[in-house]
Amino acid sequence: MLTRAERMREVLLEAFAAAEIRIEDDSHRHAGHAGARPGGETHYNLVVIAPDFRGMSRVARSRAVHAALAAEFGSGLHALSLRLLTPEEAAPGGAG
Repeated sequence: MLTRAERMREVLLEAFAAAEIRIEDDSHRHAGHAGARPGGETHYNLVVIAPDFRGMSRVARSRAVHAALAAEFGSGLHALSLRLLTPEEAAPGGAG
């Protein structure tokens, strides 16, 4: 059985071709907060670097990621901290 992070990685790689994805489970920092569960897997820090983000606003990028992960939000994912960049923005000296 895959962890939520593994499932998210698979979904995001399918949704955003040639993406670099970094996922950190940050649930332990939210124990006792809204949406937190004893088993964790509710709060994540997510970095996605994808050419697909070119020409998209920050809001559009966030909406695209949230749409791709809709099933996870429906099954207990509570919160994401997002850093969504194009390869150019992620490059040394880039705007990201």
